[in-house]
Amino acid sequence: MPGVFEVDHPLIACHLSRLRDKSTSPEEFRALVRRLATLLAYEATQDLDTVETSVETPLTTTPGSKLAPRIGLVPILRAGLGMVDPVLDLIPTAEVWHLGLYRDEETAQPVEYYSKLPPQRPVDVALVVDPMLATGGSVMAALDTLKQWGVGQVKILSIIASEEGIKNVEAQLQDNQFPNAQVYVCKIDPVLNDQKFIVPGLGDAGDRIFHTTG
Repeated sequence: MPGVFEVDHPLIACHLSRLRDKSTSPEEFRALVRRLATLLAYEATQDLDTVETSVETPLTTTPGSKLAPRIGLVPILRAGLGMVDPVLDLIPTAEVWHLGLYRDEETAQPVEYYSKLPPQRPVDVALVVDPMLATGGSVMAALDTLKQWGVGQVKILSIIASEEGIKNVEAQLQDNQFPNAQVYVCKIDPVLNDQKFIVPGLGDAGDRIFHTTG
């Protein structure tokens, strides 16, 4: 699917297997989310523009480069918080803007309860981070909000997605919401169950990150 990248890498495959395991502790789960988010961010940022600069080494002056666009991380609360720090480690100049969305258990539709996006000065590139892309509802709601904010380019980073969710998001992207948007995932799982959980999936990412019960 154009604009959708399922990252094939042996490190991702190994870390993802441990992430899925129901016996994995919350501490290890958080560490695995960080590792996978780092690998996803590396893949997703390969096409970012840079500008030339110069660097004074202890011996001489040498050409260098720095990122050109203003980058914003947009974690979808609450599970997306688990992916913020590793991306900030790679892009310490990035801004972090939060979107709070929860899924109505009866309708499976996203409900926005918090938005920290300022009315002016949209970022050039928004990296939307959420470990799970199930129906795609939360991501599509985030895209609507970012479009209204005026963001020019969007990249979505999710650890696990469902085929249905990917198709839903792709349809919205094809409707020119963000024609150049990209989706990066570690794995696309085949189905959603009756409760709209990804199968085989990994359960509730937020509960496993924060050691809570749904």
